[in-house]
Amino acid sequence: MDWYLDRAEQLGDLRREIGRYLARHATADTEAVEDAELVVSEAVGNAMRHSTGPVWVSLRWTEQHPLLTVYDVGTSADLAGAGRPSVPSLAPDDELPESGRGMALIRHLAHDVVARVRRESGTVVSMRLAVSRRPAQSVDPPRRSSGLLPALHEARPGGGFGKESFLRALVVQLSQAIEHHHGPDAAEAAVAQVGTDVGGQMEQEFRLAEQIVGRLSPEDLGRCYVRLKHAIDGGFSVLEANAERVVLVNTRCPFGESVRQAPALCRMTSSVFGGIAARNHEGGASVLLEERIAVGDPGCRVVVHLGEPPAEVAPFVHQYRPPRADPGA
Repeated sequence: MDWYLDRAEQLGDLRREIGRYLARHATADTEAVEDAELVVSEAVGNAMRHSTGPVWVSLRWTEQHPLLTVYDVGTSADLAGAGRPSVPSLAPDDELPESGRGMALIRHLAHDVVARVRRESGTVVSMRLAVSRRPAQSVDPPRRSSGLLPALHEARPGGGFGKESFLRALVVQLSQAIEHHHGPDAAEAAVAQVGTDVGGQMEQEFRLAEQIVGRLSPEDLGRCYVRLKHAIDGGFSVLEANAERVVLVNTRCPFGESVRQAPALCRMTSSVFGGIAARNHEGGASVLLEERIAVGDPGCRVVVHLGEPPAEVAPFVHQYRPPRADPGA
């Protein structure tokens, strides 16, 4: 997530927006989120006070703790007080200018704080906020072919299944699955089952349309995901597709605003994407729902890791195993 600030009065809105974002994805630790909001205020406020230009704020949360980076693109105060072109770490409190008191607070409340003077102009400060991302629970059921799945002949001329057939499959399969599940995780478990079942049929439709036999490449996976989501009025696009991962963003949920009342439906995306990827990669796959419209984020960001996920994201992904039979054979 990125923000561009050119007026001091924008700082309060930024602090609250980041606080809400952290609270949506973090473990239930209100104090940690409040401390992180304070760090944001100090880091961004310090940059705005000492910069003659705008400030760019970036927040990335792909590991346990989010990475906050604050860039100012004007002429800023010397963080180390010595005019050096690069500062590997912050100086002791008594060596900092007045704003250094805020930097000392940042060092106390955040991790891995690094500040340096940019070669062109201004400074960049990065830090890990002391907020932990909520771990994800993996549900990877075997695919079932029974029930009212969309028939292949129902595919639209432009590709993919229409919204009516998709929603019919969702409701029927979900109602059947929920009958066999109870407890706080029943909704996610049921949606994961439906996603696995329907996703397999969506993959077969894509194969027929594209005349693909054998494993789908990362680029094929990206086109398959976008095709099936666009067919049900999603707004997905591919940012990256390589041997390690496929990254997608989304601006519009197929379920509309109602998804905010049922965030478990996000497991549909995870299960469909992860199941298709696992069937086409011998090492399996995992899905990180990094940002979600369902929980209040402005858009979705989904990362499909091919093979074992990086260790730093492993607690937050949904993992999917490859089937025993080779797909498309």
